[in-house]
Amino acid sequence: MITCLEKVSPYCFKIPETYREGMRVPGIIYVDEQLLKLAENDKALEQVINVAFLPGIVKASFAMPDIHWGYGFPIGGVAATNVKDGFISPGGVGFDISCGVRLLRTNLVACEVAPLLKELMHELSRNIPKGVGKHGKISLDRKEMVGLLSMGVKWVLEQGYAWKDDIVYVEEKGCLSEANPDKVSERAFERGHNQLGTLGSGNHFLEIQEVVEIYDKHVAEVFGLFKRQFVLMIHSGSRGFGHQICTDYIKVMDRVVKKLGLELPDRQLACAPISSPEGKDYYAAMACAANYAMANRQFLTYWARQSFEYIFKKSAEDLGMSLLYDVSHNLAKFENHVVEGEEMRLCVHRKGATRAFGPNLLPKDSPYYKIGQPVIIPGDMGRASYILIGTAESEDEAFSSTCHGAGRVMSRTQAKKTIRGDELKRELAEKGAVIEAGHVSLLAEEAPAAYKDVSKVVDVCEGAKLSKKVAKLRPLGVLKG
Repeated sequence: MITCLEKVSPYCFKIPETYREGMRVPGIIYVDEQLLKLAENDKALEQVINVAFLPGIVKASFAMPDIHWGYGFPIGGVAATNVKDGFISPGGVGFDISCGVRLLRTNLVACEVAPLLKELMHELSRNIPKGVGKHGKISLDRKEMVGLLSMGVKWVLEQGYAWKDDIVYVEEKGCLSEANPDKVSERAFERGHNQLGTLGSGNHFLEIQEVVEIYDKHVAEVFGLFKRQFVLMIHSGSRGFGHQICTDYIKVMDRVVKKLGLELPDRQLACAPISSPEGKDYYAAMACAANYAMANRQFLTYWARQSFEYIFKKSAEDLGMSLLYDVSHNLAKFENHVVEGEEMRLCVHRKGATRAFGPNLLPKDSPYYKIGQPVIIPGDMGRASYILIGTAESEDEAFSSTCHGAGRVMSRTQAKKTIRGDELKRELAEKGAVIEAGHVSLLAEEAPAAYKDVSKVVDVCEGAKLSKKVAKLRPLGVLKG
């Protein structure tokens, strides 16, 4: 129990930097009273405190409303370090580097699709591999992998698996330019060359959804959303490739910590100066994993479009299957932000948190420059997902960051002990959701009861002015590993 919590507002609590010797900044947690209790029970607040020890950290160690225990950083953690003298930590990004979400629109109305939903889900399941270690339809040689890691979605476009407009609607236009494949281990190459176009397992999914509520009509129109619309959400990341890069560089960072004699409250916060060879190498490899993840979601989009074409006997273009946006929620990014009146170049770690730039903060050639960045928040199989938008206020709050999902309240092990996958599938079917899963027994890990209520989480984000609700989506069909 943290005894010194200060209630700043109904949606914000503060742990002062004087709470524990060695904290460089305070901890700021965006929650209400109910979510705060869940975070305390999970001991995730201890990780918020630990992150405040990170060398070069500025302003605060932040936590989003979906906060829960993670590796080093809490999931839902945000921390920015000064590029000049700060450190970078793989624990602030996570093992599934650039795990993220994209949303595809259609011009279909959900009730018109209902008779074909089971056929569509079966076709998607047939086309898209899912589950641990699954291989995709594409296997790249070394030269092809280097091209993809260097260019991201641009390389996928050159191979004919993307539309030209897709790139415009991907964060960073689908490529982190700092990527350097020379900084990636051979083991990572081995694990990644045949996993493109695969969902993976855990909380990754491809979900058919219906727009059931519009909260901001103007923004929804700009986003191309309307009530009862049939949309497609894809949630996946960098698969075994990104996991291997994180594993490799945690070992590197451990050696740096020992060499520098750094005292950290948790060895999982292993880090290196951003300007050091080790720090630069990690960022270059992490950027490769980000390009891989964005490319992976693009390949998934290609196979999804093909599935829709087969079932509806129309082209994906005629079905209006354009990309609304693709955004990552496990990344470290170099960004400019104002801290105490001074513009600074920062390395912003977002671990289970989403960038949420408000109006006029995206690049000027972005189609969303004037209104702000779309934020895509997946829920769980039995409840809702949301489309939000970044706010101007979020820049002052937490470096333009918001939540990334519902956030777990039950570990996967605990969920499997208390919930039966077959019973869950039957319950969801009774609610009208069609589930295609690689292993029914593993569905229990991702049961609604294992997560916080995503509606509560996004309400706190809106109350704290981190992001604003645009639309609510409900699941109709779910493809999971």
